[in-house]
Amino acid sequence: MNLLFRWSVCTLLVISQICIAQAQEINFTKRYKENAIHTLSLLMNDFYVFPEVAKKTEIHLLQQLADGHFDPFTSDEAFAEALTISVQSINKDKHMRISVKPPYVAPERSPERTIEEQLYNLNRTKMYNNGFHAVQVMEGNIGYIDLRGFAGLQNGKGMADAYMKLIANTDAVIIDLSKNGGGDPAMVQYLCSYFFNSKVHLNSLYFREGDQTIDFYTLDDVDGTKMPEVPLFVITSEKTFSGAEEFSYNMQTQKRATLVGQTTGGGANPGGTRQINDNLTVFIPTGMAINPITKTNWEGVGVVPEIKTEVDQSLSKTHELAKVAADQYRAALKDQFTASYLKLLSHMDNYTKDISEESIYNSLQECSNMGLIKEWQINALGYEYLMEHQKPKIAMCIFRANTMIHTQSANVYDSYAEALMMDGQLKKSQDSYQTAVDLATKSGDENLELFKENLQNVKDMIAKKK
Repeated sequence: MNLLFRWSVCTLLVISQICIAQAQEINFTKRYKENAIHTLSLLMNDFYVFPEVAKKTEIHLLQQLADGHFDPFTSDEAFAEALTISVQSINKDKHMRISVKPPYVAPERSPERTIEEQLYNLNRTKMYNNGFHAVQVMEGNIGYIDLRGFAGLQNGKGMADAYMKLIANTDAVIIDLSKNGGGDPAMVQYLCSYFFNSKVHLNSLYFREGDQTIDFYTLDDVDGTKMPEVPLFVITSEKTFSGAEEFSYNMQTQKRATLVGQTTGGGANPGGTRQINDNLTVFIPTGMAINPITKTNWEGVGVVPEIKTEVDQSLSKTHELAKVAADQYRAALKDQFTASYLKLLSHMDNYTKDISEESIYNSLQECSNMGLIKEWQINALGYEYLMEHQKPKIAMCIFRANTMIHTQSANVYDSYAEALMMDGQLKKSQDSYQTAVDLATKSGDENLELFKENLQNVKDMIAKKK
């Protein structure tokens, strides 16, 4: 009896301890969820761009909590997914997602944790490569960039310039955003600026905080060659989201690109990530996009491409379209160059001082703007009229125009100085040689010593005349 009694008592104690532990776990889990939902509600009410929708979402979450809707979810991953479904069922905002922080091993606020977090971020940044995944020149001289995200401008700008440089001489461009989840609006603005010459109002972002609207225009300058006339194609998919949708929508509404693929994800409300607790975070949209042309955005509806394709056919279809556009672009360039060059020749053949100089400059500038004549080609044309045709006045006009078009080139000032010297205008020649030397010194030009020698020669000629 004693043994049986002892066994019974022990069994009861064990069962009691298990029940207490289970009750403590249930109480802890309930408090954990209550606290998480309370914090999430505070964040939404304080920061969500639509405060009235935030309040409705809070009421819905609290009702679900009271009804035991979240009781079955026993992990952060499951709880985060359930919360995301719940908030999106009310606000319909695909940006607002609850996520689980990376599963770090080391204790919080320890040196090991700091190292772990830094290595995680470093590896993630390296693999992300500022969003630029691939670049190539495809058959038909088609530039192709596979862009998986719009990194912060400070980090992504240099990569954008490098990739754009590799396709600068192509006759059509494909930007593949089919796997792009968005990113920094400033980076969207910067990449858009490569495809416009004039100032264009791309998009505006309204933010609840401060009740302010920020307008995004194309930038006057980029650290590369702009491609405002080159045919542009953008590949989209259901995974194209947020900032990638803005790039697509900007180009579509400005009629600057042809979109190919599938309708995009439909998220137009920018914001940022905020911490709910040690394990969970939430992306809170704090603003909304306003397109200057449509006066609305793509929230909830996505950006609809002009040419719809199956996912596995998007690239091949876009490549076919781009090759046709590139052929048309080359033909148009040929026509433009022919007309502009013939006009230039006409101005030179019928040269009269004071009347033709501006016309010659305008024609050369026009050809240069189209990328049809380079600095060295203008120089060569000047020497042709100076040496072969023996027409120094026209040659000087050409050389002078080159200094006005390529203001930072030491070589064009040296050539202009030579023409002036041969025409006997020694003082003006000295001034132009001096400018060549100054520019060459500033830029570290390899021909600096030659320019100095030329400058000294004309100085000696001036001295002999005195």
